[in-house]
Amino acid sequence: MSFGPHLLLALLEGAVTACVLAVTALGLSLVFGVMRIVNVAHGEFYMLGAVVAWFCASLTGGSALGGFLLALVCAPLVVAGLAIATDWLVLRRVNYHPESTIVATIGLLYLLQQAVLSGYGPDARPVEAPIYFRVAFPWFGYSGYKLVVIGASVMLLLGTWAVLARTRAGLCMRATQQDPEMALAHGVPVRLVYTAVFAAGAMLAAVAGVLIVPIQQAHYLMGLDPLLLSFIVVIIGGLGSLRGTVVAAFVIGMSDGVISMFFSPTLAKILATLLVALVLVVRPSGLFGERP
Repeated sequence: MSFGPHLLLALLEGAVTACVLAVTALGLSLVFGVMRIVNVAHGEFYMLGAVVAWFCASLTGGSALGGFLLALVCAPLVVAGLAIATDWLVLRRVNYHPESTIVATIGLLYLLQQAVLSGYGPDARPVEAPIYFRVAFPWFGYSGYKLVVIGASVMLLLGTWAVLARTRAGLCMRATQQDPEMALAHGVPVRLVYTAVFAAGAMLAAVAGVLIVPIQQAHYLMGLDPLLLSFIVVIIGGLGSLRGTVVAAFVIGMSDGVISMFFSPTLAKILATLLVALVLVVRPSGLFGERP
């Protein structure tokens, strides 16, 4: 292919990466924005979504669509239940102290990795795409499922925005984010909001894992790269800024797709890390973060 079609293919691949990354990073940003804690185990929730998707696919036998739909229901619920248990048993015990929660979620990361390694195994396992069709461009054919992933991710992002901006639950989250003590004084159940936000962030990561596993493969270490990229996105966009998270995810995702296609994935990660350093030097609060 000539440069033009090659660039189009790279942009399409970058769009898939950007959309899934935006959904994953949005969960991380939501947790930090409301609870002011850093969830280091966020990538493992992503990994668990993919592993549950493989398990659901194996349960339904030859029905790829049935297994995928079952995974879209089961994976967020399973991961949300684990997140709620983590909040009740660990995070509340340390009173959501930032340093303590980092240590606790690092421990949760290794615990989940080893649990999946013991029960699932070390091998990467494929999951069949629920639908298969190809979109014919003049120069090449492209996977229709990847376009479905883009559309589903955009719907998730818009749905999350609608919940935060248009519902009473979103109002409680925004009030808790701005001033937890004042929100509590006005009758907002702050501890319950924290639990709901932590579960919602985990559910977003799990859904992202379900969406990506037909493109990649389910593996017990697959949460490490999304965790790194999510931190890069959240830092560039601004800690706690949902708009900044989405914008930064598309910048990182599109550049990762193009650079990986024309050069190497390693160079894409290096440039993303350098961009983080540049943003921290020029604007420590991030592109859309609020200055203290």
